[in-house]
Amino acid sequence: MENEVILLNFWPSMFGMRVKVALAEKEIKYEYKEEDLFTAKSPLLLKINPIHKKVPVLIHNGKIVCESLIVVEYIDEVWNDKAPLLPSDPYERAQARFWADYTDKLYDYGRKIWATKREELKEAKKELIDPLKLLELEVLGDKPYFGGENFGFVDIALIGFYCWFYTYENFANFSIEAECPKLAAWGKRCMQRESVSKSLPDPYKIYEVLLEFRKNYGVE
Repeated sequence: MENEVILLNFWPSMFGMRVKVALAEKEIKYEYKEEDLFTAKSPLLLKINPIHKKVPVLIHNGKIVCESLIVVEYIDEVWNDKAPLLPSDPYERAQARFWADYTDKLYDYGRKIWATKREELKEAKKELIDPLKLLELEVLGDKPYFGGENFGFVDIALIGFYCWFYTYENFANFSIEAECPKLAAWGKRCMQRESVSKSLPDPYKIYEVLLEFRKNYGVE
């Protein structure tokens, strides 16, 4: 049976970027459907993900798979003939799932930076830097990737945030490279992969969209 793969996504979503990178790593062809979450969620999205009403959503031969990390695991299990994303060892696989889940917390910390008033940014900046330092020191270390020599599950979980770093830095006036040099080098290394560079949007475009958001909602 011919595989029909459809991805519903919103282009700035770091969670959707995870799925795009995973699909690219596996060289899977798919149809892309853009959701404009700045305006209104489509009837299709509300129908196929009625619980969370969020992107990304993968449709594989009519089957619906939601929540980005679950989608990435599904992709890894279904298309298991190339580019394994999760370790084969059960303990290492459990650790990868733990740290991938931990990266989800970065969204709320980052949101406090781009959606909060400037006088509150000092605390918001610290809340973001601390978990990034933890990931750098406790998980990445001196390895080229979180998965060791191989680009894998935790790398995919985190890499979508990389193109948001420019926004965080400009709103909160700090340098992630100065705070977390190994993490910054990791991000540049990942961007050399075609699966990543073609899946992540321009950081400046994200920044411009968030500038407009702050203006429209009177955050400044």
